[in-house]
Amino acid sequence: MTSIPLSEHTVLFYGAGEAGAGIADLMAARIVEESKNTLSLQEARSKIFMMDSKGLVTAQRADKLAHHKVPYAHKTEDCKTLEECVDRLKPSVLIGVAAVGQAFTKPILVKMKELNKVPVIFALSNPTCKAECTAQEAYEATDGTCVFASGSPFDDVTMTLPDGTSKIFRPGQGNNAYIFPGLGLGALAAKATKIDDSCLLVAANTLAEEVDAESMELGSLYPPLSRLRDVSVTIAVKVAQHLHTKVCPSCNSRQT
Repeated sequence: MTSIPLSEHTVLFYGAGEAGAGIADLMAARIVEESKNTLSLQEARSKIFMMDSKGLVTAQRADKLAHHKVPYAHKTEDCKTLEECVDRLKPSVLIGVAAVGQAFTKPILVKMKELNKVPVIFALSNPTCKAECTAQEAYEATDGTCVFASGSPFDDVTMTLPDGTSKIFRPGQGNNAYIFPGLGLGALAAKATKIDDSCLLVAANTLAEEVDAESMELGSLYPPLSRLRDVSVTIAVKVAQHLHTKVCPSCNSRQT
């Protein structure tokens, strides 16, 4: 939706727990994959920053960092608040995983719009009261330019754009239900004994391919939940083929 490769984005996580680090690790792996291995994992991680309760996670922090934060502790200036970090780092992607409700204030959302033609705002904390912002707040503060997804469900948002036209936005909900059934079924079909990050990337890439034009037009990053079974089957097939190829590279994947 942004027409910008992931490798050219600057990502800021508000929240540095293991869940956020897991998302960051997959994003870094995807950047390496996207670059066809011309970028190292360390170079990919250099584009991803994290904030915890003490501020930006940096290499010079005096306190001992948890193991999952270390790969994202870069040599950069410290900053304490989210607004300060947005000003300094100029992220194109802002991801909330701290379960701090309303952390993405209107000034921060407006700043994201000023910095980016298409800002990416993911308010992934749940339940709804812990969401960093609502869908309506994100769309209105960015004049409908943002790509938005949330961990909690939000209703459609109808708003008048700066050009006077009216548009309906249907925010997508980032939910494990889109990935895990197909991932598990694919692993069972392939009789796999191990699922690694490459399987998750295959599942995520397949899910992205399943987003239809209508959903994209509404601003949704996910296919309708009504298609969940069909999407799960497609993911299962791709994951099983991937696992089969990893075990037997010379085998024809159609034998899976």
